[in-house]
Amino acid sequence: MGFISAPNPSSPILRSVKEKLEPMEVTQVLLNAQSIDGAVRKNAEESLKHFQEQNLTGFLLLLSGELVSEEKPVETRKLSGLILKNALDAKDQQRKVELVQRWLSLDGNAKSQIKAGLLKTLSSPVSDARSTASQVIAKVAGIELPHKQWPELVGSLLSNVHQLPVHAKQATLETLGYLCEEVSPDVIDQDQVNKILTAVVQGMSASEGNADVRLAATRALYNALGFAQANFSNDMERDYLMRVVCEATLSPEVRIRQAAFECLVSISSTYYEKLAPYIQDIFNITAKAVREDEEPVALQAIEFWSSICDEEIDILEEYGGDFTGDSDIPCFYFIKQAIPALVPMLLETLLKQEEDQDQDEGAWNIAMAGGTCLGLVARTVGDDIVPLVVPFIEENITKQDWRQREAATYAFGSILEGPSPTKLIPLVNVALNFMLSALTKDPNSHVKDTTAWTLGRIFEFLHGSAVDSPIITQANCQQIVVVLLQSMKDTPNVAEKACGALYFLAQGYEEVGPSSPLTPFFQEIVQSLLTVTHREDARESRLRTAAYETLNEVVRCSTDETAPLVLQLVPVIIMELHNTVEGQKLSSDEREKQSELQGLLCGCLQVIIQKLGSSESTKYLFLQYADQIMGLFLSVFACRSATVHEEAMLAIGALAYATGPDFVKYMPEFYRYLEMGLQNFEEYQVCAVTVGVVGDICRALEEKVVPYCDGIMTQLLKNLSSNQLHRSVKPPIFSCFGDIALAVGEYFEKYLMWAMSALQSAAELSTHTTGDDELIEYINTLRNGILEAYSGIFQGFKNSPKTQLLIPYAPHILQFLDGIYMEKDMDDVVMKTAIGVLGDLADTLGSHAASLIQQSVSSKDFLNECLSSEDVMIKESAEWAKLAISRAISV
Repeated sequence: MGFISAPNPSSPILRSVKEKLEPMEVTQVLLNAQSIDGAVRKNAEESLKHFQEQNLTGFLLLLSGELVSEEKPVETRKLSGLILKNALDAKDQQRKVELVQRWLSLDGNAKSQIKAGLLKTLSSPVSDARSTASQVIAKVAGIELPHKQWPELVGSLLSNVHQLPVHAKQATLETLGYLCEEVSPDVIDQDQVNKILTAVVQGMSASEGNADVRLAATRALYNALGFAQANFSNDMERDYLMRVVCEATLSPEVRIRQAAFECLVSISSTYYEKLAPYIQDIFNITAKAVREDEEPVALQAIEFWSSICDEEIDILEEYGGDFTGDSDIPCFYFIKQAIPALVPMLLETLLKQEEDQDQDEGAWNIAMAGGTCLGLVARTVGDDIVPLVVPFIEENITKQDWRQREAATYAFGSILEGPSPTKLIPLVNVALNFMLSALTKDPNSHVKDTTAWTLGRIFEFLHGSAVDSPIITQANCQQIVVVLLQSMKDTPNVAEKACGALYFLAQGYEEVGPSSPLTPFFQEIVQSLLTVTHREDARESRLRTAAYETLNEVVRCSTDETAPLVLQLVPVIIMELHNTVEGQKLSSDEREKQSELQGLLCGCLQVIIQKLGSSESTKYLFLQYADQIMGLFLSVFACRSATVHEEAMLAIGALAYATGPDFVKYMPEFYRYLEMGLQNFEEYQVCAVTVGVVGDICRALEEKVVPYCDGIMTQLLKNLSSNQLHRSVKPPIFSCFGDIALAVGEYFEKYLMWAMSALQSAAELSTHTTGDDELIEYINTLRNGILEAYSGIFQGFKNSPKTQLLIPYAPHILQFLDGIYMEKDMDDVVMKTAIGVLGDLADTLGSHAASLIQQSVSSKDFLNECLSSEDVMIKESAEWAKLAISRAISV
């Protein structure tokens, strides 16, 4: 075979790929594609790609032939299925649409042949082949069922379920599960849903002798729950489904018990309002699992109660706790009723720690799950949890065994969010000294880790201007700082939590006026944090990141008294950043470390720039470093060939704001990186950040930005028309139009037609949409971006002789305002911007706008609604708009 050595153009396989790949040879190519020899592998991958491009239909038929054939090796059957699956679906939305269209336009006979082969493979004795076929069938169904194709699929799968061999039954149930995951519930009619659920529930029942079948059925039910709305509304059917799930939680097979509890977790959120008759039984089952079962099962049993907490927290937040008798979504207060038994069960779990859980970032075990759930219970029931937990803390906090001390501390830390400060502060006042002492003196690292975490939670929730009685006083402030700085020298995990506690300590003093209790310790705190960033082990436990985040917060919340010390920090951070851009050749791992460190240092400089740039006295002194800092940011960009560094870009935005019109001197060098950022569709966050920085630059430079506007506007309009760019970047682009128009005034005329056309089509899109909460949230962001653009354009043209250019666009803008007012789903932010635009329109166009506004369907109602708003910002905007309109009408 010509694949084993270097590629030989006359080799029989390569030659035949050019014309036609035979079944015999496809097997060899698929084997080679999994070879450990890189050259062989690459060669085979290219052959597969080539044949797919030359003859897609033939290629897919060969792959399905490979998957179905019992003579072929299992590795090639699996890979052929995987390639088939990837030919039908992709993560990228755009690519996915292309693949769907491509499949739909394939030859019908070929598709029938492929689908028949896939269904046949479900009864293969080879489990990997069956499982792969299951996934591919679901992908095909995901494309065809919504287009009313392959209507017989569900029927043929269901007839398979009732046949032996057992492995075919298992594979068919697995397929039904994947199918439900792949298609939306409205694609399958209720009659078929009932049949699927019947087959799945029969497969789950205790009378099913085969554990694999029962497991496949239980997992399939998990995916099918979204289809069972009608069944859960029928008492008898719901009782039956719940009984089968609860029985499966008692199966002798651990994987089935785990899958059954996963179903219960899903039911708890999907059908919360139907749970009341079962909740007592579920409590008994979960309590038994938590106390006696293996960890994977116990974790799901705890997750059930965490999920109920999430539901009740959402309901109580949405309704503000004041329920009327006929409320649509009543809260059943399951947690409130369960706490006398639930809290003791959760407290027991806290004693089941693992020896090394603090070192392992992804660790998750019963103790952690129990503590997380306890925290959610505290947020659900508030003060009621405190008397249930305090005795456990008092009993265990001083015990010999570290597990008891750690569990008591974890319990305390877990209940600090939810209960009222009046309930918690007396406890904290008693516990604080004890905890500070434990943080330095406890012999056990776990206890210290949890103690530092708990102190952080105390400072986060019970310290700051919002809390009436302070827990930190002149008497204990110094002790707290000394202990935290001492702990920063501890093991990385403890030091990281100590940084976190200091972060919230600083944050609580954000609005204390001219002098902060932390001022005397400022220099020492900064020095200690910088020392932490240089520790050899600073990359463990996110320690270095935590130290910089804390340094940023300490600087951000500092007062004018410490400004000279912040100024002294500038050359230190400049030097650190300078050391990262020195031109050395780096391995890819080192490059990643370098990029991470540059990000942290740029983030730190950004905070310092904002701090020192915000007051005239320090700004003047700080600006002597501006050239040096900008030079370094440009060097950071130069370290990366293709992508622009996000944190450096954000810091440049802050620098532009601080330097104002003088920033123009950096534009010739910086502009190409700005353009690279705007073109970066792949890392769309970078693109969004760059769009924001264009706004900062416009505000800083005003009309001096004109020479760069052609390039920027061209790129922004290109971005709007692209399908490749993530939708979240489009609203900020519209806002950016407003920033540019405001900066350049009537010079914006040359872009007006293009900008208004883009705004118009987006405005139409955003007024006729219905959808889920996520879509409505996006639509509101989009509307706000459009309105900010209109506002900037009107204000930019105000008092200019070219104002009349805007008159033709006014009717459409008023129509847009009518549209969003009528839809009644705008949030407060949009309301404020929208009423502002109405004012801008009247203010800029004057008498030209008067009759249009008077004819507008809803502007009067909208204005009155905003004038009587409880939101101060909306009310102020509305009062200004009212004034502008009355001036326009009286002209």
